[in-house]
Amino acid sequence: MSGAAAKAAAAMPIAAISLRSTVWIAVTLALIAAPHAERLPLWLSGLAATFCAWRLYIARMRLELPARWLMVSIVFAGALAIYLQSRTLFGRDAGVALLVLMISLKLMETRTQRDGMMLAFIGYFLVITNFFYSQSIPTALYLLACVWLITATMMGLQYTQPPADTRSQLRTAAVMLAQCVPLMLVFFVLFPRVQGPLWGMPSDAFAGVTGMSDTMSPGTLNKLVYSEDVAFRATFADRVPPQNRLYWRGPVLMDYDGRTWSAAPRAMRNQVELDRRANPVRYTVTLEPHNRRWLFALDMAGLIPPRANLTVDHQLLSQTPVNSRLRYDMESYLDYSFGADGNPNPVRMLAMPRGFNPQTRELGLKLREQYGTNNEAIMSAVLTLLREQKFVYTLEPPLLGAHAVDDFLFKTRAGFCEHFASAFAFLMRSAGVPSRVVTGYLGGEYNALGDYLIVRQSDAHAWTEVWLPNRGWVRVDPTNSVSPARAEGGLAAALPESAVLPRSLLPSTPLFHQLSLTLDSIANAWNQTVLGYNFETQRALLTRAGFDDTSWRTLAIFMIAATGIITLLIALLTLRNRAGQRDFALEAYRQFCDKATRAGIPRRDTEGPLDFARRLAAAKPSAAPAAGAITNLYVALRYDKNNKNNRLQELRKRVRQFAL
Repeated sequence: MSGAAAKAAAAMPIAAISLRSTVWIAVTLALIAAPHAERLPLWLSGLAATFCAWRLYIARMRLELPARWLMVSIVFAGALAIYLQSRTLFGRDAGVALLVLMISLKLMETRTQRDGMMLAFIGYFLVITNFFYSQSIPTALYLLACVWLITATMMGLQYTQPPADTRSQLRTAAVMLAQCVPLMLVFFVLFPRVQGPLWGMPSDAFAGVTGMSDTMSPGTLNKLVYSEDVAFRATFADRVPPQNRLYWRGPVLMDYDGRTWSAAPRAMRNQVELDRRANPVRYTVTLEPHNRRWLFALDMAGLIPPRANLTVDHQLLSQTPVNSRLRYDMESYLDYSFGADGNPNPVRMLAMPRGFNPQTRELGLKLREQYGTNNEAIMSAVLTLLREQKFVYTLEPPLLGAHAVDDFLFKTRAGFCEHFASAFAFLMRSAGVPSRVVTGYLGGEYNALGDYLIVRQSDAHAWTEVWLPNRGWVRVDPTNSVSPARAEGGLAAALPESAVLPRSLLPSTPLFHQLSLTLDSIANAWNQTVLGYNFETQRALLTRAGFDDTSWRTLAIFMIAATGIITLLIALLTLRNRAGQRDFALEAYRQFCDKATRAGIPRRDTEGPLDFARRLAAAKPSAAPAAGAITNLYVALRYDKNNKNNRLQELRKRVRQFAL
């Protein structure tokens, strides 16, 4: 650019943003940020809303914007407040909070249309931040509407004079987004996928995730069952096993400190060592992210999924934390035995903290004296005790003291599965029988519409394993001795009628229940086809389409070629539509120009309608009124959208009557 041109460009006035554009930007950004309101600090949500209302008031009343020193002060004060609350300015929650603060402040200093365009571009980025928290169908539909509005907002900023027809503005934005759909599908299918996320998730990305823990103490799992969140879904190759056989094995807890059971580091196996006694059950698990390494499988897993390990106590562990939805094929054996070929570690499997639960220890010694080395008889005696001593299954048990097992067995006798599993394992150890606690899930709800099983956090359960000579590790669920309905009919069937149930277990009408399963089926299809589209799925899809080479280079070539073809087709279709649309006003005006040319006054290529009318009037003063009327009608029909189509007839009539 020459020096003169640069000076001329610098001297050009920058268009101030209009009230209409300010309203569009403020409302659109507020809608995009609205889902964050429940996650942001209350003071920040209030501050952002105040800034939005303040900016609209300033635009409406034509007031001066706040001083820059005030905005800078708010920037530092807000950033400091976010840091003090989150102890960082990075990560998911702190980063989103900081972004919302900065957008609110940027809105307060928006003066020109260029500032508005910058805010619109930032709005697209703010849309993406909502997917850090939810990728569900309702979230996607809501944010699609937000993208539509912000696109329409950007279109409005392109007009020197704001368009009067809001509906036309929204319609054009919708057409532009529709034209992007083919390109979106191409990028979705062909963009090279990597095995794992493109970047590491921030440490707070799973702060609110509920699920299993590697520790268990009374009061842990009964809080978890009030969660309606889905833990995983399972699709079976054949029929679903009975409810009382659906023990989904998770963390195995071996260490006990008198109050809490916890997992311990253990060795890994590279193959399954299991005595299989029946045909396997084959199924596919779609596991929700929980930021741990645990994988869940029916007790007992018969294979190790890819990129997973198996511990010596038969717990499946992913090689990396499960930070995204994970799908893996499994097979399990419901009739099995393992560990019969050797004694377990007596130090760990019989360890008990000193000074805790003296009554239970004494009962264990009596059982050992009574039954000797017959561990199976000891186990049966304890189960009989639980069944006959009127223990109560409840989600709201009384509090326990320092000797938790003693209080439970000899005083309160009311508890949840964790109470029964913990007390049974401790009592068995007191009698010299190796034992441990296993946590996981029991049962699930079958969705006939999608033909899969839904396992929720409310299905959380704990049971025990004891080691018996010649039989190895045997699963024992002491809860069944107290409430057999828990395994047969689920949690709701096990609790008394007066119990307070989780919302997901409350009775509902058949119509509402069917609607709930239908929505879950739709969500599951979305998870499998869209959110679950990973490297393996992409490679399988392209292989079925005949493309064996799925390298980055091949995918990039396909993507560029498909993008070019689709862009060309859209361009040709657009040009064809425009070519097919007759401009009747232009046709009439050209007839007028032809008459002037035949009279010796041709219109120049660089001459606009108004300039040509002035030159024609100067050359033929007698024709000035007719030429001016024709020109004004033509300009109005071509450039003024508020003009009525019936003025075209007047233009044609005047052109026919025009003569030189």
